[in-house]
Amino acid sequence: MHSVRAARALQQLAETDPALAVLALWCRHRDVDTGLAETRGDTILYGPRFEALSLPEQVGLSAHHILHVAFRHGARAQALRDRLGGQADLALFTLAADGLINDTLLAAGYALPRPAVQASTLVAEALHRPSSVPEALTGWDAERLFLALTDGGGTGRGEAAERARAYAARQGFEGDLHPEAGPDGTGADGAADWQDRVARALAAGRQAGRGIGALGYRLGDLPETRTPWERLLRASLADALIETPRRTTARPARGWLARDASARQDRRPEPVFEPGLRRTDRRPRLAVGLDMSSSVSDAVLARFAAEIVRIAARSGAEVHLLGFDESVRVTEVLDPRRGPEQIAALRLARDGGTDFGPVLAAAADLGPAMIVVLTDLDADLPPPGRIPVLWAVPTAPARAPGYGRVILLDG
Repeated sequence: MHSVRAARALQQLAETDPALAVLALWCRHRDVDTGLAETRGDTILYGPRFEALSLPEQVGLSAHHILHVAFRHGARAQALRDRLGGQADLALFTLAADGLINDTLLAAGYALPRPAVQASTLVAEALHRPSSVPEALTGWDAERLFLALTDGGGTGRGEAAERARAYAARQGFEGDLHPEAGPDGTGADGAADWQDRVARALAAGRQAGRGIGALGYRLGDLPETRTPWERLLRASLADALIETPRRTTARPARGWLARDASARQDRRPEPVFEPGLRRTDRRPRLAVGLDMSSSVSDAVLARFAAEIVRIAARSGAEVHLLGFDESVRVTEVLDPRRGPEQIAALRLARDGGTDFGPVLAAAADLGPAMIVVLTDLDADLPPPGRIPVLWAVPTAPARAPGYGRVILLDG
């Protein structure tokens, strides 16, 4: 049944905010026996405590949950958990998502039950980065803010995560988002559908000149169809590690055998010999360079190493780790069964400059199918070599490298 508790608030939204009025039609609104309000997939649940709020607060809270659904925060939380191997502290993801939504609504003139968490304050207090509301809304999405709070690892064990929890406790923060998918699913089709709905809704708001559609800047947390860096990495490495059979004169091709037999039977001239294909006995190699400067966190290294090890286990590739700054300081062959533990046990330097020449030369000497370098690209590059290079960077580099492919990590 449609929610009775939210009826007045939704009617008010329909009259005052064209964008949210359109998005509300794509949400399910239901009453439940306990709590305040929460989002499950594409359904918003309103509890008895919702009725105790003033009408402006009811309108603001309904708008808050409509944006949770429209921005697919539940599906994105589940996808993030899956990518991080079930280790993600999703309470911090909800805190980041709530802060971004609340800043959006407050900037549009909505009332919210107080106290309310705000992304601009969260960034300032947890990350020690002064931030205005427009800067927070245009510069962050929920995933990036969550990963910044957790030092890129998602587990929430660092100082920034502790400061974020302290801020949430002071604000009386209660998680209101469940990491599960609604009927639209967690895949690209659901994201594309909501991306289109939100774009059309905001366009209606801009035309009317009121509500969230009238905000004068682009929201960074808008739903997008994006491919996680892990998937891009797997695709790139799969292409590089596919074993290409080589021609060998030790055996004839099967097609030649058939043609030769036919020629002998018909007493025709023998066809020109065609060599067969032979697979190499050598395992494909993958060289992984890890920039050991302070700009690449241990948590990001661990995530990256875990992904590389999973790929190596499936492909059978031999993975060589090369830790470097101005020279190669660490060399290790990763065991597919304990690669993350090997990374954690290494003593990685956190000072010195960066020189890509020695590490690329050492990697090329291994004869790998591909060289992957985790770095911030904050140094000049040597001339390109024969082996393809994949640059995995935590944030967009100031300038694009002259060769190789760049994959932007989301932390």
